[in-house]
Amino acid sequence: MKNSSSIGWEKLLDLMEGEAKKKSAPVFILKGFLNDPFQHLVFTILSARTRDEQTVKAARNLFKVANTPEKLAKLSEEEIAALIESAGFYRNKAKNLKAMAEILVKEYSSMVPDTFEELVKLPGVGRKTANVVLAYAFNKNTIAVDTHVHRIANRLGFVRTERPEETEVELKKVVPPELWRRVNRTFVAFGQTVCKPIKPLCEECPIEDVCTKIGVAKPDR
Repeated sequence: MKNSSSIGWEKLLDLMEGEAKKKSAPVFILKGFLNDPFQHLVFTILSARTRDEQTVKAARNLFKVANTPEKLAKLSEEEIAALIESAGFYRNKAKNLKAMAEILVKEYSSMVPDTFEELVKLPGVGRKTANVVLAYAFNKNTIAVDTHVHRIANRLGFVRTERPEETEVELKKVVPPELWRRVNRTFVAFGQTVCKPIKPLCEECPIEDVCTKIGVAKPDR
């Protein structure tokens, strides 16, 4: 079996992304959809425990009415909830979105902060959300670790971790910094289409020869 260093991280990510694109990974529908840091932030908050297709639906509904912090802050929680009800836990997200918008208006001149420390102070923003915004709204080198990234990194044997926070730290030790931004979107796309949580499509995987298949059940014979 080869390892990631034998083919290089860039080639590895290219192979994963190429296969995911062939299979029309839902994450790729986001390309060109989000136009500024505020929309990236709102979308990422909405995406928690929600499929991309449903997140897009909720975001489109919301952005038609409130595509700036000022407009969002003026809506009631009930109005926001009605617009984003296709997203999971939409009532709690509505509460966080309104509070977040009010803080942006009052404390940040309606601008989304571009540091991790300031982002995680906002309601509804955790480590993953902050890193997604930094990577894709501000083009900063960081690795956003969600369930897909955590699962696949461990399954491939690149890390041995129990929590996403640990996975982020360990991946930053082995992935070249100039490729950090690619990790989240590529791993998410690959996890949606090939390296699924249950019954991954190993026979269709372009990087099977570097995978340790940790946690993958052997098929019944």
